[in-house]
Amino acid sequence: MIETIGISAIMPFIAVASDFNVIQTNKYYHFFYALFGFGSEANFVIAFGLMLVVFYIFRGAVNFLYSYYLAKFSKGRYYVIAYKIFENYLGMPYRSFIERNSSDLIKTVVSEAQNLTSLISALLFMLSEIFVIILIYSLLLYVNWKIALVLTLVLGINALLMTQTVSKFIKRLGKKRAQYEKTFFKVVSTTLSNFKMIKLHGDEKKILKTFSDIGNQYANTFIANETFSNLPRLFLEALGFSIVVAIVVYLVYMNQTDISSHFGVLSIFVLGLYRLLPSFHRILSSYNHIQFNRQALDIVHNDLIYEVEDLANEKIEFCDEIYLEHVSFSYIEGKEILKDVDLTIKKGEKIAFAGESGSGKSTLVDIIIGLYRPQYGTVYVDNTPLSEQNIRSWRQKIGYIPQSIYLLDGTVAENVAMGEEIEKEKMMIALKKANIWDFLVEHHNGMDTLVGEGGTKLSGGQKQRVAIARALYSDPEVLVLDEATSALDNETESKIMDEIYNVSEGKTLIIIAHRLSTLDRCEKIYYLENGMLSEKHK
Repeated sequence: MIETIGISAIMPFIAVASDFNVIQTNKYYHFFYALFGFGSEANFVIAFGLMLVVFYIFRGAVNFLYSYYLAKFSKGRYYVIAYKIFENYLGMPYRSFIERNSSDLIKTVVSEAQNLTSLISALLFMLSEIFVIILIYSLLLYVNWKIALVLTLVLGINALLMTQTVSKFIKRLGKKRAQYEKTFFKVVSTTLSNFKMIKLHGDEKKILKTFSDIGNQYANTFIANETFSNLPRLFLEALGFSIVVAIVVYLVYMNQTDISSHFGVLSIFVLGLYRLLPSFHRILSSYNHIQFNRQALDIVHNDLIYEVEDLANEKIEFCDEIYLEHVSFSYIEGKEILKDVDLTIKKGEKIAFAGESGSGKSTLVDIIIGLYRPQYGTVYVDNTPLSEQNIRSWRQKIGYIPQSIYLLDGTVAENVAMGEEIEKEKMMIALKKANIWDFLVEHHNGMDTLVGEGGTKLSGGQKQRVAIARALYSDPEVLVLDEATSALDNETESKIMDEIYNVSEGKTLIIIAHRLSTLDRCEKIYYLENGMLSEKHK
């Protein structure tokens, strides 16, 4: 409305400035002339002009505030969208999570969520400009409907031409951008995760070549987008000047004389075009921006509707035993990795699973600790079946030491607590049980020792002990070792296994092992082969 008033006010101002008699002959002008007692027509025109200046300053302020609130709303969506995506990722079933690439997940949270906010901003901006065009067109139709209809036809054909050519090309660029960006993130993530091996093998040139190729393709999509996004503006500018000339030619043709008497009409059409053409450009530009970032909407939408675990907080007690009844599981339909497994684990028992790589040991343990759900059969804890109602409570009773240990770039305390509140007394007990406390105090800064990203400042055995402390920090009832010592030498492995047996006193201990020599203190050893479970007698 402000834009429309700003344009429509020019015509009466030019009318009174070019002919003072209009002030006396027009009842509206005369009313205000008499009301404020201007005394002379010149004073009235000067006041009218100053009022317009004040109005245009006000118009600029309103547009500035509008831009601020538009940006505040659209860009403020980034946090909301990124949080929702991240929340969904944390709520993913474990099986769904391991099927996704971590660099792809990071890209969606960091980049695609940002691209989606740009899409929202472009959409809102496009809608606002559509309202501006509707109101200004209404004014132009009122002034001279014939010229306005010709403008509509010309600009409509232009919009159709641009959307069917440039916009479709930019949409294809957007699809390429999403694909290149996915590969780009993957190359960076993979390189940084394997930095030690890269330095060892001297693969820098090969990796740089890969990075250069994909980075160049990724950048080219933005170059092409920026270039072709300017095409509608350049075309509209040429069209705008042509339309102004055409209006002058039309007025001369219709009147067969000079057009000084039509300066008011001409000025409003010139100003209307001055405001309309940028609006048309912004609409086309916003539309192209939406097309370029359209893939972000699809990617974010797919991840927001992703199936998440709906877990309740029903408590479950573990007093006697864990029992697996007719449990079967497969990653691919028709290819069972576990077949009709029955198993009883008594509380406080120390058991181990052995078998060839890929035999299903880790899968079986993941089912026991509640990360996987069996496709057939049931897992019972003291005659209570594990379900979405109680599985959260069950998982909290598990202390897990994985084969691949990743330490955050922070202190030992932060890595042991893993997001929980750091209690110094409790932390010290866990580190002492893991037999690393004395080393940290003597050689480093105690529990405040910095470990480096991935634990690069610690040896393999020290990282293993930090992982043991992490597993013990919450005082779990079940302790699980998933081939946790496989990367260590025999002497260090034997020492750490002795420590684990000692700290697991009174706890249920489940070990996945590749070396039977470390299982001498287990009460039962089970062997997995072809999906079938059998007890191996010691």
